Amino acid sequence: MLTTRKANERGHASHGWLDTYHTFSFADYYDPQWMGFSSLRVINDDLVMPGMGFGTHPHRDMEIITYILSGSLEHKDSMGNGRVIKKGEVQYMAAGTGVQHSEFNPSRDEAVHLLQIWILPDAKGVKPRYAEKSLANAESGKLHLVTSKTGRDGSIAIHQDADLWLGKLNAGDRVTHTLAPERNAWIHVAEGDVTINGETLTGGDALAVSDESALEISATTPAQVLLFDLD
Repeated sequence: MLTTRKANERGHASHGWLDTYHTFSFADYYDPQWMGFSSLRVINDDLVMPGMGFGTHPHRDMEIITYILSGSLEHKDSMGNGRVIKKGEVQYMAAGTGVQHSEFNPSRDEAVHLLQIWILPDAKGVKPRYAEKSLANAESGKLHLVTSKTGRDGSIAIHQDADLWLGKLNAGDRVTHTLAPERNAWIHVAEGDVTINGETLTGGDALAVSDESALEISATTPAQVLLFDLD
């Protein structure tokens, strides 16, 4: 079964310094039909203006993944990490027992476009952890494993049975992903236009997948897709 989540149906908030779209209920946006999908709880599509950002704030018991689509983001946290993450880079934090962090756009003239993803952990009270992975030079026309439960194949190990794959596709590229029995998938189109099992999607759209054995993704324009293979 395929269920489309259209970009223009998402929650939206414009704060001046931040323009954000919420795929699932978040902050002041609440829709009981869109509270998450399997262990996937948040996908926020954020545009942070130059010189602005999120002040220091706490998190706990959440797996937090950030992917930079354009621009750069300066990160600081209570674990002692301080880093500017750039286009094509992924940042991961296991908030666990508690972590405080801030994010700031260090540019004077360029907004930063990012996806912030929250995944519910399979255990509470874990030790906070931080990791990064660059996909800036990832090969086009294939799916690259970003996160997994075990950290296999060079992916980031997270506290959940959730494989996150990134596909960078040129126009005409086609990739296939096989789903094991009783697995579900969520596909978020970060940029571009694609067709997935006959469904046409554009940037910001998403597709909830259940009871399917395989997904065929074809790009009609240059595109990026995030595919979550979930328990």
